[in-house]
Amino acid sequence: MLQVCPNGARSRVECDRLPLTATELAAEVRSAVRAGAEDAHLHPKDSAGRDTLEPEHVAAAVAAVRAAVPGVRIGVTTGAWAAPDPERRAAHVRAWTVLPDHASVNWHEDGADLVADALLARGVGIEVGIFSGTDAARRFLAWPRAHRALRVLAEITETEPAAALVGAETLLDTLRAGTDLPVLLHGEDGSAWPVLAMAAARGLDTRIGLEDVLHLPDGSPARDNAELVRSARKLIDAQSGGRPLA
Repeated sequence: MLQVCPNGARSRVECDRLPLTATELAAEVRSAVRAGAEDAHLHPKDSAGRDTLEPEHVAAAVAAVRAAVPGVRIGVTTGAWAAPDPERRAAHVRAWTVLPDHASVNWHEDGADLVADALLARGVGIEVGIFSGTDAARRFLAWPRAHRALRVLAEITETEPAAALVGAETLLDTLRAGTDLPVLLHGEDGSAWPVLAMAAARGLDTRIGLEDVLHLPDGSPARDNAELVRSARKLIDAQSGGRPLA
């Protein structure tokens, strides 16, 4: 499965092409799906362009994208930067009026279990964010409801390619020893393309988009998410011999 992550916690200062509004997200995800994306991970934004978990903004983003790509599974972030207090994050989830198919929960953040329990109670799938270089894997594997998660997002925070691949190998070994959940492996910035190639070679789910990287494999600036997805598809086909990802 190839997921598109069209905006992330970035701003227009970093990328003047970044989709922020619900309408922009819908158009960008539609183009990305036509290019080969099969799932989407959104960061709903408020009127100032900041990440938010507030129900009105989550509803607008999810509803717009779902209408643009019927049948494609849509997820959102629950990152602590959008609402630092975990009780507040869980309260936002309980107040959502339009539910995404899944939501990411970063397990190194305080209160991850509270947010995850709120998502389970609403019937929303959990993408478990496990950042390399943190104790998130240990904390997640100790959670009594770990088996109920949808998948693990193995998020490689090292941006230097060689270090990132070592970090990915270490994290994958840890996860294999503790869970049989599906794994979506991805890097960021300088490690995005090498880690995507590693995921493809191993038959793992992966993702690409302006959240993770602003450049194509040759170093040139990406015009949009669809261009990133097309490049990812070519790389996946080359690494995996054309077999579909798990």
